[in-house]
Amino acid sequence: MFIVEDKGSAIALMCAALLFLGTWPALLTLLERRGRLPQHTYLDYSITNLLAAVLIALTLGQLGDSKQNMPNFFIQLSQDNWPSVLFAMAGGLVLSIGNLSTQYAWAYVGLSVTEVICASMVVVIGTTLNYFLDNRINRADILFTGVACFLVAVILGTAVHSSNAADNEEKLSESTNGYNLGSNGGTEPSKQDALEVDIENGASAEEATRAEAGTAEYLIELEGRRSVKVFGSSTLKGLGLVFFAGVCLSLFSPALNLATNDQWHTLKGGVPHLVVYTAFFYFSMSCFVIGVGLNILFLYRPMAGVPKSSFKAYLGDWEGRQWALLAGLLCGFGNGFQFM
Repeated sequence: MFIVEDKGSAIALMCAALLFLGTWPALLTLLERRGRLPQHTYLDYSITNLLAAVLIALTLGQLGDSKQNMPNFFIQLSQDNWPSVLFAMAGGLVLSIGNLSTQYAWAYVGLSVTEVICASMVVVIGTTLNYFLDNRINRADILFTGVACFLVAVILGTAVHSSNAADNEEKLSESTNGYNLGSNGGTEPSKQDALEVDIENGASAEEATRAEAGTAEYLIELEGRRSVKVFGSSTLKGLGLVFFAGVCLSLFSPALNLATNDQWHTLKGGVPHLVVYTAFFYFSMSCFVIGVGLNILFLYRPMAGVPKSSFKAYLGDWEGRQWALLAGLLCGFGNGFQFM
């Protein structure tokens, strides 16, 4: 089993993890804005996300000789460590639900604001829980000063979204393209514009290049192309999704901490703790089952006004599939590297 034994290697892995984990959300956002159904995208993403965990477990988890307190991946699969396995799977469950929620939150709130709020909530809640799970081994004055900065980021991110929403409403209400303020505080197209929008294909590539980013025309063209229609939605709906996702995502790290360190002493005497590769494998299996199960359901019972689909339609949808598969690999390897 490969073990990171020096700070230089650990920092290199963390830098790679930050790069990967910061890239895959942009790919999924790009696909949604190009009109690909989020159910199709997340199913593709789930497949390669699990594949990354399996590859890491079968290679790095099997390198070298197995030790009694740190067995290799295959040996640990047969051990009686189910309490820790359940903690790892619980972490995968909350991560999958959190990632699924952010996929819709990106459409309502925007990628930059969503990531700032969610990441800051992960630091605030996750760091606090891990601090107490680890018997307060870190200096609280330094640790929670940093946590307070992230709490400020949550507040500022919320304010930015509210400001952006108000700005967009003003632009659309003043636009000559027929958009009016909706009854719930958002915006809705006039009947004339609703008839002119090509729902199947959205705006043409030629039309999409005419509008300047940030203008009302750009927002209207984007709404015509994207799969999650956000006009007519309230500000609170987007923020609600973001905060729900943030709470879910903040719980997966403490769950992995419990799975690998057994602070609550749930394992039987003599049973070694889960190594990171075994915990990550069960964690990713849980992510896969939850993600695939929910998105197959969403094919036939979609949420957020997304059109219905079918499993046959998903199999035939190759538009942008390579980017969804790449996003899953980036997320899988990113999570694996940060756990290592």
